[in-house]
Amino acid sequence: MDIQAKLAILADAAKYDASCASSGGAKRNSVDGRGIGSTTGSGICHSYTPDGRCVSLLKILLTNFCLYDCRYCINRRSSDVPRARFLPGEVVALTLDFYRRNYVEGLFLSSGVIRTPDYTMEQLVEVARSLREDHDFRGYVHLKTIPEADEALIARAGRYADRLSVNLELPTAASLVELAPEKSATSIRRAMGAIRVRQDAHAEDARADARSANVGGLVVGGSARSRLPRFAPAGQSTQLIVGADASDDATILQASDTLYRSYGLKRVYYSAFSPIPRASAKLPNAAPPLVREHRLYQADWLIRHYEFTPQELFPGGERSLDLALDPKLRWALANRERFPVDVNAAPREELLRVPGLGRRNVDRLLEIRRARKLRWADLVRLRCDLAKVKWFVATPDHAPRADVATPTLAESLRPAAVQGELFA
Repeated sequence: MDIQAKLAILADAAKYDASCASSGGAKRNSVDGRGIGSTTGSGICHSYTPDGRCVSLLKILLTNFCLYDCRYCINRRSSDVPRARFLPGEVVALTLDFYRRNYVEGLFLSSGVIRTPDYTMEQLVEVARSLREDHDFRGYVHLKTIPEADEALIARAGRYADRLSVNLELPTAASLVELAPEKSATSIRRAMGAIRVRQDAHAEDARADARSANVGGLVVGGSARSRLPRFAPAGQSTQLIVGADASDDATILQASDTLYRSYGLKRVYYSAFSPIPRASAKLPNAAPPLVREHRLYQADWLIRHYEFTPQELFPGGERSLDLALDPKLRWALANRERFPVDVNAAPREELLRVPGLGRRNVDRLLEIRRARKLRWADLVRLRCDLAKVKWFVATPDHAPRADVATPTLAESLRPAAVQGELFA
C-alpha cells in the first residue's frame, strides 16, 4: 500500500479522537519564518494556542489494527474496516514534508494497540525521538499514551512530546467493563498518575534549580527551567465519549472534576458517540444531540474557571444539563434569590456567576470601579451579553424587574440561547 492510501485510511481513522489541541505549546514559526500555512488536506486539523493563534496539526494513527475489541470503536478487532499501518520512518517523513510545505506546525499521533502495549508505545516514542533528535524538529508533538505500557516508555514519551494524553473513554469503571472489557480503568488511571508524578517532580526540580541559581536576587545564566530536561510541558489530556453508555451528565462531570483534581489534567475532551456499522446491541442506535456535547464543554469551563462544583450545576437533584439553556444561566435561574448583584459592591466571585459576564469583563469592571461608580453604560461599552445581564445585576441607573416569574424569564431567554448555539 502506498503512502497516500495509508494516509487516507489512518487520517480518517484518527478523526474520532477529540483530545487534540496545542494549548500550552510554545510559539513557533514555520521553517521559512512566514507563519501558519494551509490548513486543508488529509489528516490536518485545527487547534488553538492560549494566545488565540490557530495552528494546524497532522493528525493520524500509526495503525488502525488493534488487539482490543472495544464495542464503541470503529477500529475494534472485530471490525471489517480497511486496515493500514505506518512505519515510524514514514510518519517522520510525512510530518517533515507537511511542515516544510507550511501545511502544519506539528503532529498528533495515536494508534491502535498492536502486538503488545509496550511494542506500540515504543513505535510511538520512536517517531517523536527521531523528529526531535535526528531532525531537530521544533514543532508541536502530541502523543497518545498506551495505558498498559511500561512507565519507562511513558517517561521517554514525555521527554519528546509537548503533550501526552491517556483516553479514559467512559466515565465509570462499570461502563468500561461492559463496553471495553479488555481495558482497565485502574491501568488507565495508573498511567495518568505516572504522568502527574513526573510533571510534579519536574516542576519541583525547576523550582529548586531556580532557587540555587538565584544569587543576590538575580538568576544566573538565564532561565533555570530551560536547562532541565522537560516533561510534557503542555500537560496531559483525556477524552470521554458521550452517549455510548447510560452515564448521565452529572456522572460525566463528576468524573471530569475528579480527573482534574487528582491528575492535574489540562483538558477533558467530550466526544459525542458516533454510531458505527454492525455495532453491538449494547450500543445506542443513534448519536446523542451534539448540543449535549456543547453543554458539557460549557459546564466543564464553569468548573475549571468559575469555581462552580458539579453538584451546583444540577439544581433540584436533576442529572442532565438543560439543552436549551447554558449551565450558568440555568444555575442563576434556579438561584434567583442571590440576584440582582450590585456591580459596584459584589466581590469578584459573585460577579463571575452573573450570566453574560465573563472573566475578562469582570476584571475590567473591577478595574473601572476602583476609580468611579459603574453605570449601565459601562456594561454596554464592554459589550456584555445585555439580554442576560440585565436580569441579574443592579447599577445606580438600572434595576431588574422583580415581578417576572422564573419560568417566564427562562422562556424569554431560551430562544436566544438556542439560536446562539446553532450559529456559534
